[in-house]
Amino acid sequence: MSVTILNLNSKKSLLQYGDEQIEYSLISSKNDAWRVIIKVYPDCHVVVQAPEKATEDEVISAIKKRSRWIHNQIIFFRSQLEYITPRQYVSGETHYYLGRQHLLKVIASSAKDKQVKLLRGKLEVIILNKQNKVHVKQLLQAWYKEKALEVFSRRLDAMLEQTLWVSERPSIRIQSMQTQWGSCSPHGRLTLNPHLVKAPRECIDYVILHELCHISEHNHSKRFYRLLKQVMPNWQKVKERLDSMAAVILNGS
Repeated sequence: MSVTILNLNSKKSLLQYGDEQIEYSLISSKNDAWRVIIKVYPDCHVVVQAPEKATEDEVISAIKKRSRWIHNQIIFFRSQLEYITPRQYVSGETHYYLGRQHLLKVIASSAKDKQVKLLRGKLEVIILNKQNKVHVKQLLQAWYKEKALEVFSRRLDAMLEQTLWVSERPSIRIQSMQTQWGSCSPHGRLTLNPHLVKAPRECIDYVILHELCHISEHNHSKRFYRLLKQVMPNWQKVKERLDSMAAVILNGS
């Protein structure tokens, strides 16, 4: 398979893989990253993160070596997107919470208190005008953020029992993100995506452990992955499960 790199500008380039052109974004890493990191997101967006010290030839070489993997990931995510119907926020569709699908039921009510309740496997949204899909979406998003903080806080406490290198309990910030499940600041604060609460618990644990490992190892070095494997030996399988659900979880977000 022929592979060619075409530069569009300082931030965008094209990977020519056979007959297909794959656009990717190139960003420079200011930390002590030891290798080029390539990510393919559920919307098929490709990001290449390279250390500042990496030469252009080293970056191109890393991309070419993983070109087949990049192409396969895009094919995989395209196949997911093909069968996903955009959220309409109406009764009858399903929404995820902790890895399980729940039937959405939108209920019209003149009561002043608009609310979302999870009852017997159904997500009930009580609202004045059930035709106002934007408002239904807003109420659901607020509910997910509230639940996310509760769940993430509980799982953080559980994960801290394994991460003996963390001396103080990190604070948690909830922030919607399209390309990340979480991040860790240089000061140890965790930022977690509220949409992660739609994933199974083991996936939530994986993301939290991943970020806690960054408190000790601030980059994706060999030591970082050794540490992650110590606290979650099957992290790769869990990550694959989370990646396979990403398009569905982020649908309508």
